[in-house]
This record gives sequence, structure tokens and C-alpha cells, in this order.
Amino acid sequence: MWDKLEAILRRYEKLEQDLALPGGDYQRYATLGKERAELEPIVAAYRSYQEARRQLEQARALLDADDPEVRALAQAEVDELVPRLETLEREVRALLVPRDPRADRNVIVEIRAGTGGEEAALFAADLFRMYARYAEKRGWKVETLSTSDTGIGGLKEVVFQVRGKGAYARLKYESGVHRVQRVPQTESQGRIHTSTATVAVLAEADEIEIDIPEKDIKMDVYRSAGAGGQNVQKNATAVRLTHLPTGIVVQCQDERSQLQNRTRAMSILRARLYDMAMEKQQAEIDSARRSQVGSGERAEKIRTYNFPQARVTDHRINLSVHNLPAVLDGELDTFLEELIAREQAERLQAAGT
Repeated sequence: MWDKLEAILRRYEKLEQDLALPGGDYQRYATLGKERAELEPIVAAYRSYQEARRQLEQARALLDADDPEVRALAQAEVDELVPRLETLEREVRALLVPRDPRADRNVIVEIRAGTGGEEAALFAADLFRMYARYAEKRGWKVETLSTSDTGIGGLKEVVFQVRGKGAYARLKYESGVHRVQRVPQTESQGRIHTSTATVAVLAEADEIEIDIPEKDIKMDVYRSAGAGGQNVQKNATAVRLTHLPTGIVVQCQDERSQLQNRTRAMSILRARLYDMAMEKQQAEIDSARRSQVGSGERAEKIRTYNFPQARVTDHRINLSVHNLPAVLDGELDTFLEELIAREQAERLQAAGT
């Protein structure tokens, strides 16, 4: 590990020298600047570690001093520096673990009602509001891309974009099956029903990364479903795209023009194809099964929302909180921080640092 850190430090110092040279083309400077920015946190942490280690060595050298007061001061400094050095070493090791290249990307989130009929659709709407509130608390922007509602407050499906730094790094843990246990308003006997909704979190991809030839796309247009009266679309503005090589189907009808709906549908399609490519790459890198935390496997039951007991349980980390209203209001960090910590520990172990 230390040899690797020294190599990173040398590379960082070389980048600083190159960036200080006059002249040169802008594109090269931009590339070098980006690499330096990526190395900067590791270099800063390593330099802090080196300084703390130097101070510890000096303090330990004074433990044999003749003056008892000097020895006492040195011992106090040693007692303070030892745990600090251990903390800094953990930070350095964590920074050496390769970051998910998707971490800082915007995301496209897809929520679909599962088993449970109308109750599942109402739960899907609850989840949508939960993520919108979480995004609001973090200063992220939410834009709805496509919806299919039930007419009484439920959502059969909703696709929305979340824009903000680190959106994928945190929301990726939400992929999977969410389960709700509660008494529906239509239940006269007071019996608890169990319903589900699935969540898929996709890192947004741009056109350069995911090039989709026109020949691979079949586009169908149709009239958007409306509420009736003046809202009924007279023109075929809704768009359904079929990606022929994979069979993926995306449809958008919320915008007023065919072009806008096609643009949104293409954005969703690129995100799905990018997600498939990243999953394939990860599988090739790691032949062993990935850990349940962070794997994003859509079939996993990841969390249960129990209304009678006001309890939310995340099954991946066996963590329960008894404050369901707060969770549905976007208080997700209790779960996400634990999931991040566990994944980081597993990545450290896998990296052998």
C-alpha cells in the first residue's frame, strides 16, 4: 500500500509541475487538471498521515528525556497521536479503494407498482414522494419524465430524474423490491395487507458514452392518455421506443410535443443501456457473486415499511427504525450511511489494502 501511495504522490507532484508550465493546449491542461483533482484527496490524506507519523516519532524520542515534565508532555502527545494516526490510516486506505465511476452522476429512477393492486400503486406514490423529499433536503433537483397513474392518487409507474452531485452514490442502494404492510382504506375488516413496489436506480449516461444507432431503434407514436375535455391530445405526441438488440421498451407521453417525449425516452433508454454495460463489466471484473449491499439486484427484497408498528426495516443490514413517518418524509440517511459504510468495508477487504 505504501509503495502505491508514494507512486501516487510522485504522479501528483509531476502533474503540478506540468500544469505550471506556460503554453500548451487547453485540452491537455483540462485532462491533467482533472487527473490532479482526482488524486488530490488521496495526496492530502497521505500527507496528513506522514506529518502525524513524523510528530509521533519525535514525541516517542522524548519519552527517554531526563526531565520528567518533558517525558509527561511527550507521553500525552503520543497518547493523542496514536489514535489519530490510526484514523488517518483508515482514511487513506478507504481513499485507495477505486470509486464507482458513476458515483457523481445524475440518476434516473423508475418506480413500478408490484403485487397488491391499487394498494401497491398507492405505495409507489409514497415512495416517489419519499425520494422527492430526500432530494429536496439535499438540494437536488427532481424532474418527472414519465408517469402512469391510477386516477385515485396511486402510480402504476413513475420515471423521474434526480440532478445533483453524488446522486447515484447514495440513491443506488434503493434499487430493489420495497414491501409495505398496512391496512388499506378500503379494508373494512382491518386486516393488514402486504404489497410491493420495485425501484430501479440508473446512472444517467450521455450520447458520447452510449451511442445508439438509429437502425437499432423502432419508434411508435400514439395519442397521449388524457383526463378528457380540453386535455385530450388531438395529435399523436406520445412516443414508444423499442431497442431492437435488447428488446428494451421505453415510452413517454407527459410532454406536449413528440420531439420532447422522444428526447426524454432516449435519455431513459441510454441510462438503461449504460446500467447494463456497467453490470456486465462488474461481473467480468468480479467473477464471485457481489455482496448483497450495493449490488442493485432488482429482485432483492431490500426494505419493509410496517405501518401498524411504525417500523422500517432494511433487510440487507438488519437495521430497523421506529419512525416510519420521518422515513417517508425523506429521512433515509440512517439507512444509507450504514449501507455506504458496509460497502466500503467490503471493498477494502476485496482490494486487500
